[in-house]
Amino acid sequence: MKHSKVYSVCGMCTVRCPMMATVSGNKVVHLQGNPHASGIKGALCARGAAGAALIADDERPQFPMIRAGERGEGKWRKVSWDEALAYVAGELSRIKEAHGARSILLSDRGGPFRDMHRAFLKALGSPNYCNHDSACARNVQHAALSLFGFGRKDVAYDYKNSKHVVLQTRNIFEAINVKEVNDLLDAKDAGAKITCIDVRTTVTAAKADTFLMVRPGTDYALNLAVIHELLSRDLYDKAFAAAWIKDLDALKAFVAPYDTHFAAAETGVPASRIAALADALAAAAPAVIWHPGWMTARYGDSFNVCRSAYVINALLGSIGAKGGLPLVNKPAHVGKKGLKNLVDLFPKPGDKRVDGVGWMEGRTHFDTGPGLVNLAYEAIESGEPYPIRAYIAHRHDPLMAFPDTADLKRRWAKLELLVSVTFSWSDTAWFSDVVLPMSPYLERESMIASKSGVSPSFFVRRRALEPRFDTRADWEIYRDLARVMGIKELDFAGIEDIWAYQLQDTGLSIADFEATGMVGLGGPLYRPVDEKTFKTASGKIEMVNPKLEADGVVSLAPYVSPAAPPEGAFRVSFGRVGLHTQGHTVNNPLLFAQMPENVLWINAAEAAKRGIADGALVEVRNGSFAGRLKAKVTEGIHPETVFMVHGFGHTLPVESRARGRGAADNELMPGGIANWDKGGGGVCMQEHFVTVAPA
Repeated sequence: MKHSKVYSVCGMCTVRCPMMATVSGNKVVHLQGNPHASGIKGALCARGAAGAALIADDERPQFPMIRAGERGEGKWRKVSWDEALAYVAGELSRIKEAHGARSILLSDRGGPFRDMHRAFLKALGSPNYCNHDSACARNVQHAALSLFGFGRKDVAYDYKNSKHVVLQTRNIFEAINVKEVNDLLDAKDAGAKITCIDVRTTVTAAKADTFLMVRPGTDYALNLAVIHELLSRDLYDKAFAAAWIKDLDALKAFVAPYDTHFAAAETGVPASRIAALADALAAAAPAVIWHPGWMTARYGDSFNVCRSAYVINALLGSIGAKGGLPLVNKPAHVGKKGLKNLVDLFPKPGDKRVDGVGWMEGRTHFDTGPGLVNLAYEAIESGEPYPIRAYIAHRHDPLMAFPDTADLKRRWAKLELLVSVTFSWSDTAWFSDVVLPMSPYLERESMIASKSGVSPSFFVRRRALEPRFDTRADWEIYRDLARVMGIKELDFAGIEDIWAYQLQDTGLSIADFEATGMVGLGGPLYRPVDEKTFKTASGKIEMVNPKLEADGVVSLAPYVSPAAPPEGAFRVSFGRVGLHTQGHTVNNPLLFAQMPENVLWINAAEAAKRGIADGALVEVRNGSFAGRLKAKVTEGIHPETVFMVHGFGHTLPVESRARGRGAADNELMPGGIANWDKGGGGVCMQEHFVTVAPA
C-alpha cells in the first residue's frame, strides 16, 4: 500500500514540535520530527513518539455526552453532535440573557491555535478569556513586563550560540522542547557550559557542568548574591547598563547586604561557588542565558526569582545579544505581513475582566491577555465583581493542574454550565455537564500559526488520519457552535477557507506549505537594542517599576528566608519527567508501560530515620489527604523536601491503566489555590508540608 508523508504539529504537550507522519491507508506507519525544521533533526521525544498510541486508545472520549446524573457521578447520555451543540448553544444563550455575556468564562492551555475559540468567546461579548498560566509561567511573564515593558515571549533563548546557560526552574532535559534540547547539546559540544540550580539531581543536573543544590525556597538569595558579585566587583557590562538600565544605583544599594556569605548561609551553596559562577558568567557575556524559568508557580517569592534572573541577564548585556536572549522577530521585522486573526472580527467587550486584572486595585500591573484564572474561580464562588455562570474548559484540566480538587469543585458549585472540550478524559471532563470530544492532533488540522523568533515563520498542522470515533477538530466544534448561535463571521465552509482568510494579506497560499509544512519569512536577524526596544515609560529596563509600586508591590523586594518544615515534615515539590505530560498521558498505553506510576524522592538520611528502604511503600500525608507510593531513597535530593512527578493518582473508572497508580501531588496542597503571588500572579504550590511514613 502506498505511503504518504503528512506534515503535522505534535500535540502531546504544549511545546508543539513540528513533526512528520508517514501514513498508509488510515494508519500511522511512522512518526518523526519534521526533517525540514531547524534544530529538530528529525527527532521527537518519547511523548511525541507515542502519538499513535493515543489514536489507538479506546479509553478516550468517543462521542458527545451530556451529564445524566450528579456532577462527577459518571453517568452520561450519549448524544449526537446536533443535540450536544444545540444544548450548549441554548444554555449559553440562556445564561447570557439572564446574566450578561460577561458571565461566560473560557480557559485553555495557551499556545498558537487559540484564534477560533477566542474569537467565539469575543463574539459572545465576554472579556473573560483565561489560560492555565497562573499554574505555570505567569511569574515569568509579569517579571519581564515589569522590567522591559514587553512579555517573556518577546525574547528568545539562543542556546545554540550561547557560551554559558544557567537553568533554574527549567528542567530542559525532562520538560522537553526538542529544538532547545538539540541546540543546547550542540552548544555544549562546542564548549558551552551549563549550570543547573535545583533542589534535586534532575537529568538536567546530570548533564550540567556545575550543579548547585539549593535549600528549597532560597533561589532568590542565590540570585541576589550573583547580582551583588556582578556589581560590587565590576563584572557587569557597564556600557549596556549605562545606556539601558534605569535606577542602577538603587539596585546597587539594594543588593549591598546580599553577599555570597549571606547566600551561602541561606542556600547551602558555598560562597566560593557563587563567586565562581559570577566570574564564569562575566567571562562568557554577553552570550549568556540565565533562564528565568518555565513552570514557576512554586514559592511565595518566585516572581522575585524570575525578575532577578532577568536582571542578571541585563547586567551581562545578554538582552538582544547573539547567544543570549535576542529580541524575537515577527513578520513585520523582516518586511512581511502577518496572518489575519479571527479575533479581530469582533469589537472589544465593554465589560471589565471578572478576575480584576488590569483594573482592580492591586491587579493593574497584570497582563490582561489571559488574566489569572484562579481569580476568576474566586468570582464564581463570591459573585464579585459579578457572577460567572458558564465555563468552557478547552483542553484544560484545572482539577489536575491546581491544588485541592475538592476545594476547586466547591468554588465551581454555582456554575450552571460546565463544558469540557477535550481529546482525553480528565478530572475536569468527568466533572463537566457536557463533553465535546476533540479529535487527537493526528486526526485534526489546525489553523495556520505564526512562530516568532530570530528567524520567524508560519506553520500549519494537517490532518494525517480520519477520526476513529465521532470526534471533531477544535475549529469545527467552535465553527459549528457559531453556526447554531448565528455568528455568521465564523461560519466558514471548511478549514481551507479559514486558511485563505488568514493568508490573504501575506502574499502566500496554502500551497506554499506543501513542501515542508512551514514557510520561513526571513532571518536569522539579531536586532540590536535601541530606543524603541523597551516598552516602559522610561524606554529603559526599570529596576523600580511604577506600575508595581502603584499596586503595592515592591520592585526591589527584600529577601525573606523560607519557613523551615515543621518537625518531622518536608516541603513537597513536584515536576516533570520526559515520559509524561502532566496528567493527560498517564493512561496512554505506550507511556504507561514505560512509567506506570510516580515515586517519592526522599533524602537517604531522612529515610533512614524513618526506617524507609528504597522501593518500600510509603504514605505521604497533608491533613486529611494521604497518598501511597513507592519511595526512591537517594542522596540526590535536599533533606528538607520530597519530590513527586506531577499528574498521577488518577481516580476515574474510564482510565483502567492509570487508575489508582501513584499519588496526586495537588491533593497534598489543601486550600492552596488561595495562596498566590501578588507580584507575579502565580499560585504558590510548593509552600506546603507533608509527613512521610512507612505504609
